[in-house]
Amino acid sequence: MARPKVPLLSADRIADAAIELADSGAGFGVNALARSLGVTPSSLYNHVDGRDGIIELMRGRLAHRYLPELPTGTWEEVVVATLQGLRRLYAEHPAIVPLLVGKTITDDTVIASYDALATALVDSGFPDDEVLSVVAVLDAFALGFGLDVASPDDIWQPGAPTRSLGRLIASAERGDARSERVFELGLELLLDALRLRLARLRDD
Repeated sequence: MARPKVPLLSADRIADAAIELADSGAGFGVNALARSLGVTPSSLYNHVDGRDGIIELMRGRLAHRYLPELPTGTWEEVVVATLQGLRRLYAEHPAIVPLLVGKTITDDTVIASYDALATALVDSGFPDDEVLSVVAVLDAFALGFGLDVASPDDIWQPGAPTRSLGRLIASAERGDARSERVFELGLELLLDALRLRLARLRDD
């Protein structure tokens, strides 16, 4: 039998199928992915190094979608662009989050994105011994607000009289509008805090 002109599997096809499988909520693993692709598990191992390798393919594929270009500009612009991209990624693929956070990051595209963020912070004056901590805070912020998109419209439902909460809930935005407003306000507060921190460091 003649060999197919186009390979049955590729890194991109494996990554896309893995993302679809994880998004579906089905059990994730090498065997399940092989079944979804209509191949044997051994065929996958010819292209990727097991489950961890598949997760890194997914991470890289998602990075190309949500962080297609390294952000440039001021450190604030780099932070905003990075957080907006990460938030969209986490919001649209919440079932993938546990896979991504449970695995050491090695994908070159993702490493380059974090390197751009770290470099922007270093160049702005944040000390080396704080930069990775700041990056971790930013990452947690994006992760939290990405998952916030899945929150119900009614986050609080008091069963007893309240002094302020009930009144505030009655006039508050709901759903996607609420999530977007909270993200933008949170981002503004975070940037204000970082600016204040940077100003203090420069004064010392």
